[in-house]
Amino acid sequence: MGCQKEETINSLLEPFIIYAVLFLPGLVSGGGIAGDPEAPIQFSVMRELARIAGYNIPSFLLIWYLSFLNRRKPFPVKVQSADFLSLAIALPGLLGIGLALYHITPIFTPVPPVITIAPPQGTAAILVMILSCFTTGYLEETYFRHYLLTWFRNHRLHPVLGIVISVLLFSLCHVYEGLWGVLNAALAGTLLALVYKRYGRLHGLAWAHGLYNAFVYVNGI
Repeated sequence: MGCQKEETINSLLEPFIIYAVLFLPGLVSGGGIAGDPEAPIQFSVMRELARIAGYNIPSFLLIWYLSFLNRRKPFPVKVQSADFLSLAIALPGLLGIGLALYHITPIFTPVPPVITIAPPQGTAAILVMILSCFTTGYLEETYFRHYLLTWFRNHRLHPVLGIVISVLLFSLCHVYEGLWGVLNAALAGTLLALVYKRYGRLHGLAWAHGLYNAFVYVNGI
């Protein structure tokens, strides 16, 4: 009986332990980017490669390994039509939210809404940027939508409460971007969670997330 109770507690704590290990260090370090929020930060190929190899890919594999051990929803390797439907809904929504907040923010505050990064220059930098955007998209959509919402469903948490918690955790990761960055993450996280609830597909959301990140990089916003 004692072992069974301990396993239950461990299961309930698992998603929050993963969150603390994978996402809180980035929050504490300001997203891994330090600098003057009013001046664009230069895109660094070496910094992005280090983040991809040292953080994005290992974190993604860790989540899937733990999911495999606990026999949760498997990784959806096959691309289905629902992925393209998810992409068609999520990408315009993310762009609309991001652009609206970017243009509305100056009305309320002279401070830029987020830390900006200068567009990558050169073929190598662009390729690394694309890889960075899509590995980040897959990592975050894997945890905040595919893993977390599946975990909530398996533990019979009310769907609305599950979405609220996932959005709060997703928004917390963007505190270093300031109030408007948090608001952007909250609205985007809500949209992505609702699309995932409707179609239950990962690839389309990861593509939308990656393309949105690439749009932000290329336009330096």
